[in-house]
Amino acid sequence: MDEPTSTFSFLGLTFTWTTVLSTLLAMTVVVLLAVFLTRKVAIRPSRGQNVIEYVLDFVRGILGDQLPSNLARQFGLYSFTLFLFLVVSNEMGLLLQVKTASDVTLIKSPTADPLIAFSLAIMSIMLANATGIKTLGLGGYLKNMFLKPYAALFPLNFVEQVTNFLTLALRLFGNIFAGELMLNLLASMAFSLHGFGWIIALPLEMAWQAFSLLIGGIQAYVFVMLTAVFTAQLSGEE
Repeated sequence: MDEPTSTFSFLGLTFTWTTVLSTLLAMTVVVLLAVFLTRKVAIRPSRGQNVIEYVLDFVRGILGDQLPSNLARQFGLYSFTLFLFLVVSNEMGLLLQVKTASDVTLIKSPTADPLIAFSLAIMSIMLANATGIKTLGLGGYLKNMFLKPYAALFPLNFVEQVTNFLTLALRLFGNIFAGELMLNLLASMAFSLHGFGWIIALPLEMAWQAFSLLIGGIQAYVFVMLTAVFTAQLSGEE
C-alpha cells in the first residue's frame, strides 16, 4: 500500500509537499552550516573553520584524483555544495521524520524520493556533457563520446551514457530509500510485538541507524566521485 501524501498544483504541475518541504529544509541546513562555520574566518582557524576546511580539502581530493587541475578548480564549488547537500539530505530522514495526524509524511530524506535523485543525476550529467563540449569542441566531444576506442563500439558507448545516468540516480535513491524503509519496519515491529517487543527491536533499530548514517556519507562521496569520473571521460581527460 502506498504511503499517503499531500500534493498541490502550481502552473499546471503537481508537487508533493513532502519533497518540497524536505528539500527546502536540507537547503536551509546547508546554508546555515556554511554561514555558521565560516562566520569568523581567520589565519588561526576555529573548530568550525577546521571542519569546513576539512570537508573542502576532502572534496578537492576527490576531484584531484579524477580531473586535471584546471577542471578540478572549475568543479570545486559545485562539488563542495553538492557533497554538503547530499550528506545533509541522506542523513536527515534517519534523524528526523515528521508526520501529520493523518500519517502523511512531511519531512524525510529528500534523496529517498526518486525525483530528487534523478534531478541531481540529470544536473550532474548535463554539466559533465557541457564540460566535454567546452573542452573538446562539439566535433571532438562526439568523437570522444561515441567513436572511441573504435567506431564499431558506438552502440555500446551510447548505452554506456544512458547507464551512467541511471547508475548515478538509482544507487543514491536505492540506498537511502532502503535505509529509511528498514527503520520504519523495525519501528513498526517494536509496536506490533506485545509485551517487551521493543527490547528486540530497539537494538536492531540503533544498529541499522548507525549503519545507515555510514551509508549516507558513502553515497555522498560516491555521487561526487562518479560525477568527476564521468566528466573526465567526456572531456577526454580520463
